[in-house]
Amino acid sequence: MFKVVVGLITGLLFGLGMNVSQMVNPYKVLNFLDVSGNWDPSLAFVIGGALLVFVPFYHLLIKPRSHAVNGEAIQCSTLKTISPKLIIGSIIFGIGWGMVGICPGPAVASLLRGEAAIYWFLLSMLLGHYLSKRIFSRA
Repeated sequence: MFKVVVGLITGLLFGLGMNVSQMVNPYKVLNFLDVSGNWDPSLAFVIGGALLVFVPFYHLLIKPRSHAVNGEAIQCSTLKTISPKLIIGSIIFGIGWGMVGICPGPAVASLLRGEAAIYWFLLSMLLGHYLSKRIFSRA
């Protein structure tokens, strides 16, 4: 039950933060990414504010722990190489983000807004995830 409560509280905080900061607004994100045109630096303050809170908490509370607040073991990746799959996936993700200004986390946070574009985006994202699993599981 504790895991569910922690998940609900953190999800609520995440969704609230995404909506208040307007990171769920694709036009705000696209203007942030348009550094040579109608650049809107306000999301840099959102990211900076998040880092100001996260970094000290990470070093003081998270990094020394072996288990998360919900009781699950903290597992860090041991991979140290940059693979072609990582580069290609990053490029595809960046192209998609730059085209529409929607990132997966904020898209989930904006589900209750009732915008059809978000539902199509999430459906397409899930389809892309499924197809990539099918393609790369054969390789």
